[in-house]
Amino acid sequence: MNGVTRHPTHGRRSARQAAVAAAPLLIIGSLIYAAFFVKAEVQVDAIHAPAIERRDVFYGLVVPKPGVIWAAGSYGKVVRSNDGGQSWAIQPTRLSAHLQSIAAWDAQRAVAVGNQGRVIVTDDGGASWTEVEVPRSEVANKLVKVRAYADGLAWAVGEMGAALRSTDHGRTWARALPEQDQGWNDVVFVGADGWLVGEFGRVMRSRDGGANWVPAESPSKASLMSVAFRDASNGVAVGLSGTVLSTADGGASWALVPPPTREHLNHVRWDGAAWSAVGDKGVRVSGKDGAWSAGRLAEADLSWRTQGEAVDGQLLLAGANLARLGKDGLHVFGRH
Repeated sequence: MNGVTRHPTHGRRSARQAAVAAAPLLIIGSLIYAAFFVKAEVQVDAIHAPAIERRDVFYGLVVPKPGVIWAAGSYGKVVRSNDGGQSWAIQPTRLSAHLQSIAAWDAQRAVAVGNQGRVIVTDDGGASWTEVEVPRSEVANKLVKVRAYADGLAWAVGEMGAALRSTDHGRTWARALPEQDQGWNDVVFVGADGWLVGEFGRVMRSRDGGANWVPAESPSKASLMSVAFRDASNGVAVGLSGTVLSTADGGASWALVPPPTREHLNHVRWDGAAWSAVGDKGVRVSGKDGAWSAGRLAEADLSWRTQGEAVDGQLLLAGANLARLGKDGLHVFGRH
């Protein structure tokens, strides 16, 4: 053994000492690796976009019963309120085309129409919307107005003379008039009496529920955007450049009212006591007993409006935004 005493634990002790000496280097290396390559996971609560945003445009609205409001507009957006506008919820439609108008038979069944001839319907309060096919033109297919009536009846009008009729709550549609190079902007019925208004001041009327239509003389060449009747005899149509027409014989003849404004008028209705119309730059005109006057919805508001509906002493407005005009002034939904 050459006088050398060997200790069997010496090699193991040396290995342990080497490991201990290397430990700080390993720790430092791990920290450097973590700093450069390990990303911390940050927990962020989901951000939900509001139902109504500043960029939204709403072209049409409908109030099927007190407290319930539907509005439809840009990029296929549909929103609904069940508490008179205090809160809103988005109803997915899977459409990207602008919706121009919405109508409802009740709080469960509704129909909306828009660009590219797109038509969607719901029978469950808007929980789901289904797209349906309609007669189409090879030229243009924008539908600008839809109205709903009793027993599932609906009418929709638009480009290329589109006058479409449905009798099954909007599920199927048929043409009531042949295609033509002129658009209709509105349609309204009082019982079996119906009226169409459109481009170039054109007016047509029906006495048999829309089975047959005949043209009526119009004193204006300005495009007519909206028509309303308070009964089967008395009606008003409004249009571009402040055009106002009135009739007292069921639309057989129309008289031109001296324009109360030069702004475009987009929607007219009978509010139970007078005619009321809204249009561009926040304008509102009123007419009673042949006398018409113009003013503004709100002093500082210049928004264009496509529709105004009276609900519970307030005026609900569609157009550049969705708004409510009441005793406390103009409130724009989605703006705080």
